[in-house]
Amino acid sequence: MALDTSQHNHGFIFFIAVVATIGGFLFGFDSGVINGTVDGLKMAFNAEDIATGFNVASMLLGCAVGAFFAGWLADRYGRRNMLRIAALLFIISAWGSGMAGSSLEFIIYRVLGGLAVGAASVMSPAYISEVAPAHYRGRLSSVQQIAIIAGLFIAFVSNYLLAQYAGKSTDVLWMGYEAWRWMFWMELFPAVVFLLALLFIPESPRYLVAKGEQAQADTVLGRLYGTVNAAPKRAEIEQSLNQEHAPRLADLMDAGSGKLRKIVWVGVGLATFQQLVGINVVFYYGAVLWQAAGFAESQALLINIISGGVSIAACLITIAVIDKIGRKPLLLLGSIGMAVSLAVMVWCFSNAQVTSNGLQLGAMGTLTLIAANVYVFFFNMSWGPVMWVMLGEMFPNQIRGSGLAISGLFQWGSNFAIAMTFPIMLTGIGLAGAYGFYALCALVSVWFVVRMVHETKGKELEQMQG
Repeated sequence: MALDTSQHNHGFIFFIAVVATIGGFLFGFDSGVINGTVDGLKMAFNAEDIATGFNVASMLLGCAVGAFFAGWLADRYGRRNMLRIAALLFIISAWGSGMAGSSLEFIIYRVLGGLAVGAASVMSPAYISEVAPAHYRGRLSSVQQIAIIAGLFIAFVSNYLLAQYAGKSTDVLWMGYEAWRWMFWMELFPAVVFLLALLFIPESPRYLVAKGEQAQADTVLGRLYGTVNAAPKRAEIEQSLNQEHAPRLADLMDAGSGKLRKIVWVGVGLATFQQLVGINVVFYYGAVLWQAAGFAESQALLINIISGGVSIAACLITIAVIDKIGRKPLLLLGSIGMAVSLAVMVWCFSNAQVTSNGLQLGAMGTLTLIAANVYVFFFNMSWGPVMWVMLGEMFPNQIRGSGLAISGLFQWGSNFAIAMTFPIMLTGIGLAGAYGFYALCALVSVWFVVRMVHETKGKELEQMQG
């Protein structure tokens, strides 16, 4: 039975999406804030390359665990409840990271923040997908990436302004605390707003149906799609679920062959390739990277802001076209664009001069900056938003939570590996070698998109096949 779309409560749906994407904003802020604090961490904790890499990457261990268990726990306790727990963890982590007096204490608080980021990274897009109508689900889900980039952008701006006001990130700013500590504390404001806003949104109707709470599901569906559509939509959701048992991890296995379903491998591939192209090296180590290329700290922090602006522009383009041209073409275009721009960066880095002051790009500095921002642009108009959109919508209702758990685990595990190895690669094989690896991964991702990814544009979640 076709639903009457004129009854849809678009304003309420949009409000829910905005609240959910505050989790994406905090995901971005928490990921980006570390960028301006690396020098402070080195000085405060006397850390060298490997230790600094672990201080920066420690959050990502929490992200992997948070993403895995959030998907599983969300099937038991609800999407909204997991987002509320994430909001509390964001608050605790922001405060503790700034107050940390030792490397171990800092790592503990960053891991707690990672649990929050991991949970929000999979729950926010899943929640949006489960309340948004199919004909503009891609646009609403893409807002998640805008929120992530906005969080990164605001973190970069905040880092830059605080460092400029103090003199350097390692100088004392207010109340006897260094600027880098205040960079973490800035996150407290959006984290508190997120927790309060979550009090005003309903639970996912698909979760309610899966838990057998039909009356409550009808109420929520009525608020979302209109009272006349509530019962037929609930019946549609019920039909897509396995009524013999509640969702569980074992559903990821094909009943006939006993092997992991192909759709799960596609989710793992999407999640992994998004990190192997090296984008978070720019986000986590942007200041270090550009200082290694010969720029001063203030210039490096300003370059981060420019990259953040480029990222937002790219995401806006994606929002405009994703429900028209689809997900797969955007992924393919992004892979090709990233491979080319990364190759240009490799050429620039390999031809730069190495002096006692580090890598000197000289006349190639401008070309390197342009190539880097072209790379950031292609990522954020493709793999950045589209990966999260597809993970939130491509799994059948029965395995959405479990599929997100596995994909999230691989996404953040790959993220950790990239973040942890970059300082070592920088010292061992240099920027050219590190970016050569990322360029190769971008090239391989072209093959992956062509062979493995199937279009999900315009399909209802109940139509997704595993």
